[in-house]
Amino acid sequence: MRNPTHTNPLATVRNLGILAHVDAGKTTVTERILYATGTTHQRGEVHDGTTVTDFDPQERDRGITIFAAAVSCTWDGHRINLIDTPGHVDFADEVERSLRVLDGAVAVFDAVAGVEPQSESVWRQADRHGVPRIAFVNKMDRAGAELDAAVASIRARLHPVPLVVQLPIGAEDAFTGVVDLVRLRALTWTEGDAVDAAEAAHEGSVPDGLREEAHRRRRLLEEAVAELHPGALEEFCATGTLDAGTLAAALRDLTRSGGGVVVLCGSAYRNRGVEPLLDAVLAYLPSPLDVPPVRGTHGGDDGDGDERERERAADPAAPLAALAFKVNATATGRLTYLRLYSGTIEKGDTVWDATARRTERIGRILRVRADRHAPLDRAVAGDIVAVVGLKSARAGSTLCAPSAPLVLEPPGVAEPVVSVAVEARRGTDTGRLASALARLVEEDPSLVVRTDRETGQTVLSGMGELHLEVAVEKIRREQGLAVDVGRPRVGYRETVGRGVSGFVYRHVKQDGGAGQFAHVVLDVEPLDTPDSAESGSGSVFEFRSAVVGGRVPQEYVRAVEAGCRDALAEGPSGGHPVTGLRVTLTDGATHVKDSSEAAFRTAGRFGLRDALRACATVLLEPVAEVTVTVPEDAVGGVLGDLAARRGRVTGSDTRPGGAAGTATVTATVPLAELFGYATRLRSRTRGRGTFTARPTGYAPAPDPSPASASGSASASASGSAR
Repeated sequence: MRNPTHTNPLATVRNLGILAHVDAGKTTVTERILYATGTTHQRGEVHDGTTVTDFDPQERDRGITIFAAAVSCTWDGHRINLIDTPGHVDFADEVERSLRVLDGAVAVFDAVAGVEPQSESVWRQADRHGVPRIAFVNKMDRAGAELDAAVASIRARLHPVPLVVQLPIGAEDAFTGVVDLVRLRALTWTEGDAVDAAEAAHEGSVPDGLREEAHRRRRLLEEAVAELHPGALEEFCATGTLDAGTLAAALRDLTRSGGGVVVLCGSAYRNRGVEPLLDAVLAYLPSPLDVPPVRGTHGGDDGDGDERERERAADPAAPLAALAFKVNATATGRLTYLRLYSGTIEKGDTVWDATARRTERIGRILRVRADRHAPLDRAVAGDIVAVVGLKSARAGSTLCAPSAPLVLEPPGVAEPVVSVAVEARRGTDTGRLASALARLVEEDPSLVVRTDRETGQTVLSGMGELHLEVAVEKIRREQGLAVDVGRPRVGYRETVGRGVSGFVYRHVKQDGGAGQFAHVVLDVEPLDTPDSAESGSGSVFEFRSAVVGGRVPQEYVRAVEAGCRDALAEGPSGGHPVTGLRVTLTDGATHVKDSSEAAFRTAGRFGLRDALRACATVLLEPVAEVTVTVPEDAVGGVLGDLAARRGRVTGSDTRPGGAAGTATVTATVPLAELFGYATRLRSRTRGRGTFTARPTGYAPAPDPSPASASGSASASASGSAR
């Protein structure tokens, strides 16, 4: 399917992401796209470490995508800016930042496994950002591959309306092509070692043995589209069928509105199905012109307090509005990746960083192809490029025209849940380690570095064990630092199980000058229901004032609230942050001379701290939803191991096939019990078991041991969750 010539250059741009579970074939799909478009002249392979987008040494060593990589290519007169995203849950923040700036995505699914746990997670992320998707069922050449089963899992687990536009020709090793149900034409690829074949798809008539099935499926596709699309329904009712043009236009509308998801199939490794996938990207996914104008708030420095929403259309002549979504802080300089929503930038331009509230100068503009770059003189609305020369911009920063400031909503950053203590093996390297950690955090906002006030340790926090392992290894490799890593820690919380009423606190201080006086009476109680406090689904803190008669002036009430928020940093049970409580200021008193906002803030802080000691508090630990996929004969051992790790099984499913089927077990497990689980699971299943963990909130912890009370409870980190 070829698109007509467009008058607006932005109509020929596609900003595209590749999303999938780890090992579904995202990177191989990307490599074949680059090869098919002539961007590369040799197919890279993940197992050989020769791929373009997995260029980091750790990615090649581990055989997985860790960092989102941007590439640019052209197909049929269109420019495709493509981002290959990670598939491991520990690097979901990379996916989040990428989805924030993309207009469309290809979701890749394994034809044997169907929808896998991380497939579901990235799909939900795309839902939150409203990113239109098409689905590509990959690995159709594998034993056990079944398109209908994969589509059924998409419908059941992700709940879109799948619109299958292809029928596979052959199955498993005999998979040689597809029938295009829109045009009722067959596309086949070279038999034999297609990995080394350089021939494009051969187009012909539908094979005789598939003609009846192709017409039946075409009819089902027409009926499904007519139910969803008013224009198609009108033609279907009038003529009893849909012509190819109407069907393609309806599929495009449904894809862009989210009313349906076009499904294609193929085998990226054997280079079968890539060209139709590229055609579908152009035909169905939106250009920058097809997405709504970006919205932001006024970002000026005029102090007018104007927070009204502003819109910027994808117009090169409009004022500049761009979002920084990724930063590479190398030893030779900073590379900042931008999505331009409106306007134009040229080399040497001065722009306004509305987030840092300072001007920046664009040194160079680069078209990105993973770790290689081509210089550009200018970039326009709809482009995804990298720039050199920005000093303050971070992931989430907005760059705009100084004369038309705007602040765009930054990508969300998940809260880290796992921590390790890091220190330089040599005392003389402490400063270098601090600089290396600062660079890590600059590149990856989901990493947090802090100094423990009690132990003096430098603590590195992230999204999972593998996330931290990769970060530390990056320091060792790139900086040549010998780093010692302490035992992983998880982020405990404390909440109120039973509150107190009428707790009185008086703050009185006289030291010769102006005194301090504040009198507060506090009620402390759990917030919402225990379930919401434990899971973290409700608000973490709520403050109310029930003071009558003006006994505590409003400005002092705000100071008491600020003091109470200060007290939430450390709870009474083990110094962990406090969550899930409501504090009500019921009464108080002031002194005509000695009362002040500072005095009432102090009273709020120390008053709530003492009130919490009088409450019955509950220690909360982070929990994760774990999905384990194992052979049926290993289920018993896996269930026993999960029980030993204090896991609570929430579901199981069995899929028959071959000599032994596979079982999927879902359980809620304390995060502290998951360290080393990958190694244990591989041992129990002889290397055949896999699992994915997704943090879901907090649950009450058992009576704390001395280790857990200090916040360092964990099992030994003997393995990585991959």
